[in-house]
Amino acid sequence: MRDMVFLHGGGQGGWVWEETIAAVGRQSGGAVRCLALDAPGCGAKRGVDTAAYAFADTTRELIGDILASGLREVMLVGHSQAGMTIPHMAELAPGGLIGKLAYVTCSAPLPGLTTLDQMGRGPRGSSVEEVGYPFGAEAERYATMFCNDMEEGEAAAFLGKLGHDGWPASAYTYSEWRYDHLRAIPACYVVALRDMALPASWQERFADRLHARRLHRIDAGHQVMNTRPEALAELLLAEARS
Repeated sequence: MRDMVFLHGGGQGGWVWEETIAAVGRQSGGAVRCLALDAPGCGAKRGVDTAAYAFADTTRELIGDILASGLREVMLVGHSQAGMTIPHMAELAPGGLIGKLAYVTCSAPLPGLTTLDQMGRGPRGSSVEEVGYPFGAEAERYATMFCNDMEEGEAAAFLGKLGHDGWPASAYTYSEWRYDHLRAIPACYVVALRDMALPASWQERFADRLHARRLHRIDAGHQVMNTRPEALAELLLAEARS
């Protein structure tokens, strides 16, 4: 069974995977080793000056973190914005480091578009080529996008953590995406059916771009690792065994 390495999305850190990693430990009886990465400026790396980081610098640092852990042939699991970095990691990583990819409601912009271009700047539905944002006041948008399947207290606690972590600016200006090399790497994609940040129809489009061979579906919102950790862990363990 493969060990697992987890990469978070935007405005979050490795801390976001704690519930799912705990569930993997329970369900595997501790047989699977797990590593939660922090992008520069996030989690344990908050406060790092990332102004000079190129996109490739972030990629190489994350690869270095896996190498330093001693894990090999891992299943690399990413969430949301991590969908843009995982393909680059798979491209630059030395042979034998990454054996499988698992995307959890990840985005994958078209080449030539930044992640912000792909998301768009208008309300959802205003352009068929942009994901768009939920209708409503801007102050309420994050609660709708990330917490629509959380209890009130859980949502308040999550929103209190959100936004204290920041990827390097290059993560939002890079647009030279390459996906063809992913055809050679086994991959799956977990669609969160109630996701209000990346609707399920967009997730399926992104899964196709990422050449994910198998799709799984969970009745959850964008933060599926927090609201459905046991269900997500079960799917990931099944993939790690195959």
